[in-house]
Amino acid sequence: MFLITNFSIPHGLSIRDPLQSDLGKSILTNSVVLMDEIGFESFTFKKLAEKIGSNETSIYRYFENKHFILLYLVVWYWNWVSYLIDYNSKNITDPNLKLDLIIDNFVDATKENPSVEFINEKILHRVMISESSKSYHTKNIDDENKQGFYKSYKTLIQKVADVILEINPNFPYPHSLASNLFEMANNEIFFAEHLPRLTDVHVKNEDYSEVNKLLKYYKSKMLGAP
Repeated sequence: MFLITNFSIPHGLSIRDPLQSDLGKSILTNSVVLMDEIGFESFTFKKLAEKIGSNETSIYRYFENKHFILLYLVVWYWNWVSYLIDYNSKNITDPNLKLDLIIDNFVDATKENPSVEFINEKILHRVMISESSKSYHTKNIDDENKQGFYKSYKTLIQKVADVILEINPNFPYPHSLASNLFEMANNEIFFAEHLPRLTDVHVKNEDYSEVNKLLKYYKSKMLGAP
Protein backbone atom coordinates (compact mmCIF):
# COMPACT_ATOMS: atom_id res chain seq x y z
CA MET A 1 0.00 0.00 0.00
CA PHE A 2 1.17 3.50 -0.77
CA LEU A 3 1.58 5.55 2.38
CA ILE A 4 2.51 8.91 0.90
CA THR A 5 0.28 11.62 2.32
CA ASN A 6 2.35 14.65 1.43
CA PHE A 7 5.07 15.67 -0.99
CA SER A 8 7.69 18.38 -0.95
CA ILE A 9 5.87 21.37 -2.41
CA PRO A 10 8.01 24.52 -2.91
CA HIS A 11 7.19 27.47 -0.70
CA GLY A 12 5.53 30.21 -2.73
CA LEU A 13 3.31 28.07 -4.95
CA SER A 14 0.42 28.69 -2.60
CA ILE A 15 -0.43 31.55 -0.26
CA ARG A 16 -1.75 29.12 2.34
CA ASP A 17 -0.99 25.40 2.49
CA PRO A 18 -4.06 23.73 0.93
CA LEU A 19 -3.18 20.43 2.60
CA GLN A 20 -3.93 21.86 6.03
CA SER A 21 -7.68 22.37 5.58
CA ASP A 22 -10.70 20.64 4.07
CA LEU A 23 -11.33 23.68 1.86
CA GLY A 24 -7.75 23.62 0.56
CA LYS A 25 -7.99 19.92 -0.26
CA SER A 26 -11.34 20.52 -1.94
CA ILE A 27 -9.72 23.21 -4.11
CA LEU A 28 -7.12 20.68 -5.28
CA THR A 29 -9.65 17.88 -5.77
CA ASN A 30 -12.02 19.97 -7.82
CA SER A 31 -9.29 21.77 -9.76
CA VAL A 32 -8.13 18.42 -11.12
CA VAL A 33 -11.67 17.42 -12.03
CA LEU A 34 -12.60 20.79 -13.56
CA MET A 35 -9.41 21.05 -15.64
CA ASP A 36 -10.11 17.55 -16.93
CA GLU A 37 -13.66 18.53 -17.81
CA ILE A 38 -13.19 21.94 -19.45
CA GLY A 39 -9.44 22.47 -19.91
CA PHE A 40 -7.05 24.99 -18.41
CA GLU A 41 -8.01 27.83 -20.75
CA SER A 42 -11.65 27.72 -19.65
CA PHE A 43 -10.81 27.08 -16.01
CA THR A 44 -11.56 30.09 -13.76
CA PHE A 45 -11.77 30.72 -10.04
CA LYS A 46 -15.44 31.59 -10.51
CA LYS A 47 -16.19 28.19 -12.03
CA LEU A 48 -14.10 26.45 -9.40
CA ALA A 49 -15.90 28.31 -6.61
CA GLU A 50 -19.27 27.24 -8.02
CA LYS A 51 -18.08 23.64 -8.17
CA ILE A 52 -16.94 23.55 -4.53
CA GLY A 53 -19.88 25.58 -3.26
CA SER A 54 -17.75 28.47 -2.05
CA ASN A 55 -16.73 31.89 -3.36
CA GLU A 56 -13.80 33.20 -5.37
CA THR A 57 -12.38 35.10 -2.40
CA SER A 58 -11.85 31.87 -0.48
CA ILE A 59 -9.80 30.43 -3.36
CA TYR A 60 -7.66 33.58 -3.57
CA ARG A 61 -6.71 32.98 0.06
CA TYR A 62 -4.89 29.86 -1.14
CA PHE A 63 -3.68 30.62 -4.66
CA GLU A 64 -2.71 33.83 -6.40
CA ASN A 65 -4.05 32.69 -9.78
CA LYS A 66 -4.92 29.59 -11.78
CA HIS A 67 -1.36 29.26 -13.09
CA PHE A 68 -0.16 28.47 -9.58
CA ILE A 69 -2.92 25.90 -9.08
CA LEU A 70 -1.84 24.12 -12.26
CA LEU A 71 1.82 24.34 -11.30
CA TYR A 72 1.03 23.01 -7.83
CA LEU A 73 -0.69 20.00 -9.41
CA VAL A 74 2.17 19.47 -11.84
CA VAL A 75 4.70 19.53 -9.00
CA TRP A 76 2.52 17.03 -7.14
CA TYR A 77 2.57 14.79 -10.22
CA TRP A 78 6.35 14.98 -10.58
CA ASN A 79 6.66 13.91 -6.95
CA TRP A 80 4.14 11.12 -7.48
CA VAL A 81 5.98 9.68 -10.50
CA SER A 82 9.28 9.90 -8.64
CA TYR A 83 7.77 8.05 -5.71
CA LEU A 84 6.28 5.37 -7.97
CA ILE A 85 9.71 4.78 -9.49
CA ASP A 86 11.34 4.41 -6.08
CA TYR A 87 8.57 2.19 -4.76
CA ASN A 88 8.42 -0.13 -7.76
CA SER A 89 12.15 -0.42 -8.42
CA LYS A 90 13.48 -0.83 -4.87
CA ASN A 91 14.35 -4.52 -5.42
CA ILE A 92 15.56 -4.18 -9.02
CA THR A 93 19.32 -4.09 -9.58
CA ASP A 94 19.44 -4.47 -13.36
CA PRO A 95 19.50 -0.90 -14.77
CA ASN A 96 17.91 -2.03 -18.05
CA LEU A 97 14.94 -3.45 -16.20
CA LYS A 98 14.83 -0.36 -14.02
CA LEU A 99 14.68 1.97 -17.02
CA ASP A 100 11.90 -0.14 -18.53
CA LEU A 101 9.98 0.22 -15.28
CA ILE A 102 10.61 3.97 -15.31
CA ILE A 103 9.13 4.13 -18.80
CA ASP A 104 6.11 2.15 -17.58
CA ASN A 105 5.55 4.78 -14.89
CA PHE A 106 6.14 7.68 -17.28
CA VAL A 107 3.51 6.38 -19.68
CA ASP A 108 0.85 5.34 -17.23
CA ALA A 109 1.25 6.80 -13.73
CA THR A 110 -2.41 6.19 -12.92
CA LYS A 111 -2.14 3.88 -9.93
CA GLU A 112 -4.18 5.51 -7.21
CA ASN A 113 -2.73 6.34 -3.80
CA PRO A 114 -5.24 5.19 -1.16
CA SER A 115 -3.59 7.35 1.50
CA VAL A 116 -4.45 10.52 -0.46
CA GLU A 117 -8.18 10.56 -1.13
CA PHE A 118 -8.33 14.16 -2.33
CA ILE A 119 -6.16 13.61 -5.43
CA ASN A 120 -7.39 11.18 -8.06
CA GLU A 121 -4.16 10.17 -9.83
CA LYS A 122 -6.02 8.70 -12.80
CA ILE A 123 -7.72 12.02 -13.54
CA LEU A 124 -4.53 13.92 -12.72
CA HIS A 125 -2.66 11.86 -15.31
CA ARG A 126 -5.13 12.97 -17.99
CA VAL A 127 -4.67 16.60 -16.93
CA MET A 128 -0.88 16.21 -17.16
CA ILE A 129 -1.14 14.86 -20.70
CA SER A 130 -3.17 17.81 -21.92
CA GLU A 131 -2.19 20.70 -19.66
CA SER A 132 1.17 20.20 -17.89
CA SER A 133 3.39 21.95 -20.46
CA LYS A 134 1.33 25.13 -19.97
CA SER A 135 2.63 25.36 -16.41
CA TYR A 136 6.25 25.97 -17.42
CA HIS A 137 6.13 27.20 -21.03
CA THR A 138 5.66 30.71 -19.71
CA LYS A 139 7.48 34.04 -19.69
CA ASN A 140 8.06 33.72 -15.95
CA ILE A 141 9.92 30.42 -16.13
CA ASP A 142 13.30 31.87 -15.15
CA ASP A 143 12.00 33.67 -12.07
CA GLU A 144 9.98 30.63 -11.01
CA ASN A 145 12.99 28.41 -11.51
CA LYS A 146 15.02 30.64 -9.17
CA GLN A 147 12.31 30.15 -6.56
CA GLY A 148 12.78 26.39 -6.75
CA PHE A 149 9.43 25.55 -8.30
CA TYR A 150 11.00 23.00 -10.66
CA LYS A 151 13.25 21.22 -8.18
CA SER A 152 11.00 18.14 -8.17
CA TYR A 153 11.23 17.86 -11.95
CA LYS A 154 15.01 18.19 -11.87
CA THR A 155 15.23 15.54 -9.14
CA LEU A 156 13.07 13.19 -11.19
CA ILE A 157 15.13 13.68 -14.34
CA GLN A 158 18.40 13.28 -12.43
CA LYS A 159 17.12 9.99 -11.04
CA VAL A 160 16.46 8.72 -14.56
CA ALA A 161 19.74 10.10 -15.92
CA ASP A 162 21.62 8.16 -13.24
CA VAL A 163 19.99 4.93 -14.43
CA ILE A 164 20.85 5.76 -18.03
CA LEU A 165 24.50 6.17 -17.05
CA GLU A 166 24.41 2.82 -15.26
CA ILE A 167 23.43 1.27 -18.58
CA ASN A 168 25.95 3.21 -20.64
CA PRO A 169 28.48 5.28 -18.66
CA ASN A 170 29.72 6.87 -21.90
CA PHE A 171 26.33 8.07 -23.13
CA PRO A 172 26.81 11.84 -23.66
CA TYR A 173 23.22 13.03 -23.20
CA PRO A 174 21.70 11.34 -20.13
CA HIS A 175 19.60 14.31 -18.97
CA SER A 176 18.35 15.04 -22.47
CA LEU A 177 17.29 11.44 -22.96
CA ALA A 178 15.65 11.32 -19.52
CA SER A 179 13.61 14.50 -20.06
CA ASN A 180 12.71 13.48 -23.61
CA LEU A 181 11.38 10.12 -22.45
CA PHE A 182 9.21 11.87 -19.86
CA GLU A 183 7.91 14.52 -22.27
CA MET A 184 7.41 11.99 -25.08
CA ALA A 185 5.20 9.88 -22.84
CA ASN A 186 2.71 12.75 -22.52
CA ASN A 187 3.17 14.21 -26.00
CA GLU A 188 2.70 10.94 -27.87
CA ILE A 189 -0.50 10.22 -25.99
CA PHE A 190 -1.74 13.74 -26.69
CA PHE A 191 -0.84 13.50 -30.39
CA ALA A 192 -2.47 10.08 -30.74
CA GLU A 193 -5.67 11.40 -29.18
CA HIS A 194 -5.84 14.79 -30.91
CA LEU A 195 -3.23 15.17 -33.70
CA PRO A 196 -2.79 11.62 -35.00
CA ARG A 197 -0.83 12.64 -38.10
CA LEU A 198 2.02 13.73 -35.80
CA THR A 199 2.60 10.24 -34.44
CA ASP A 200 2.72 6.60 -35.50
CA VAL A 201 1.16 5.16 -32.37
CA HIS A 202 -2.48 4.62 -31.56
CA VAL A 203 -4.31 5.09 -28.28
CA LYS A 204 -7.75 3.69 -27.57
CA ASN A 205 -9.68 3.60 -24.31
CA GLU A 206 -6.62 4.83 -22.41
CA ASP A 207 -4.57 1.86 -23.57
CA TYR A 208 -1.07 3.35 -23.84
CA SER A 209 0.80 0.15 -24.69
CA GLU A 210 1.95 1.43 -28.09
CA VAL A 211 3.40 4.55 -26.50
CA ASN A 212 5.21 2.35 -24.00
CA LYS A 213 6.59 0.24 -26.84
CA LEU A 214 7.74 3.36 -28.73
CA LEU A 215 9.65 4.75 -25.75
CA LYS A 216 11.37 1.42 -25.11
CA TYR A 217 12.34 1.21 -28.79
CA TYR A 218 13.76 4.73 -28.56
CA LYS A 219 15.64 3.79 -25.37
CA SER A 220 17.12 0.64 -26.94
CA LYS A 221 18.32 2.47 -30.06
CA MET A 222 19.86 5.31 -28.10
CA LEU A 223 21.59 3.16 -25.50
CA GLY A 224 22.14 -0.10 -27.36
CA ALA A 225 20.22 -1.77 -24.54
CA PRO A 226 17.79 -4.68 -24.90
